[in-house]
Amino acid sequence: MGARTRARESALQALFFMDLHEEMTEEMLDRFCDNYTPPARGMQFFFELVRGIFAEQERIDRIIETCSDNWKVSRMAYVDRNVLRIGIYEMLYRPDIPDKVAINEAINLGKKYGTEETGAFVNGILDRVREGVGAGEIEVRAGE
Repeated sequence: MGARTRARESALQALFFMDLHEEMTEEMLDRFCDNYTPPARGMQFFFELVRGIFAEQERIDRIIETCSDNWKVSRMAYVDRNVLRIGIYEMLYRPDIPDKVAINEAINLGKKYGTEETGAFVNGILDRVREGVGAGEIEVRAGE
């Protein structure tokens, strides 16, 4: 398993932990890291993902709701919504990661940590995000 894949798994676990406690803050990130050390080779990417998602969570969640049919983020499973947050963050804010890679990695995370339906659910929403970007309906903010 590659360093970025491990970092994504750790980011999912950290986001899940913070989401479960309804507190997405640096303090909770520190608490997570005190109990679970992110992989050394992917540590920088781990922190970039988690902190980037912190900074853009409101926008990312609006995009999730726009691209899902009648689903509120608050009603989605913790794993599903955090996998989607990672995938969308990578698609919109990381020009070094091709959309296909971001989508594939998110689907794999969903299949590993979610339910039987998570992979298809994640694929459907991230594909809509990709289409929205392509149509100019969703703005890519790479490098912010």
